[in-house]
Amino acid sequence: MQMKRVFFVILLFVTGLGKISAQESDTIRFESYFENIVSPNTHFLGAPYAGFIIPAIFISYGFLAHNQNGLRQLDVRMNQGIRRCFTNKIQADDYIQYTPAIAVFGVDLLGIKAKHNFRDRTFLVTSSYLLSSASVHALKRVSHVRRPDESNILSFPSGHTATAFVGAHLLFKEYKDVSPWIGIAGYTVASITGAIRVLNRRHWVSDVVAGAGVGMLSVEISYLLLPVFQQLIGVNERQTSLTIAPVIGPNTYGVGIACTF
Repeated sequence: MQMKRVFFVILLFVTGLGKISAQESDTIRFESYFENIVSPNTHFLGAPYAGFIIPAIFISYGFLAHNQNGLRQLDVRMNQGIRRCFTNKIQADDYIQYTPAIAVFGVDLLGIKAKHNFRDRTFLVTSSYLLSSASVHALKRVSHVRRPDESNILSFPSGHTATAFVGAHLLFKEYKDVSPWIGIAGYTVASITGAIRVLNRRHWVSDVVAGAGVGMLSVEISYLLLPVFQQLIGVNERQTSLTIAPVIGPNTYGVGIACTF
């Protein structure tokens, strides 16, 4: 019953994204509806619709899979196949889940300029992970879905996958204007993290899909909050700068570093 209530809220959210006002005619054509949804100039709370639609679909699928028998059986059959084919545990998921987030800063150090400066990226990474962790924890406590290995009832959604997709989605949004392949590489690592969680029988496929949605949605919300953060600290126009200069004096040799962010 609790899962159904939360799923109902998700449905209301998705429905709200699709609301458009009728113009002169009472009949709204499907083409106009679709164009209004995907147009980059169409905004919901200051952000493009498309940024919310994909995460909402992923999260909704996760809820449906645990409430609709056909999708639930798909989870079960896949787990049964994995049980027959894979017996060894893969430990890499505990580490590679953080790789995309590290790359958000690492790629910039290689000379590939990110969309935002170090200060703003730090806020985006921190707020995204806080939102994602809080959401995952709350959903696990409400859903009570048993893991495939039957170790506990905290299977839904996948926290590892949410963590990985937070970093991957940040990579995409920060470097998509430079090269979409940077984001694709992040999504690939995040998807591998989710796949390993399934292979280790720690999660159902639907848990992983929902975890990806939670991670991406957390990032989208953080980008909405960024202007608020900038106004609060009052440094909207300041840019990050790093100055390194030698320091030489009587019996003194060293390096001075000044960082503004």
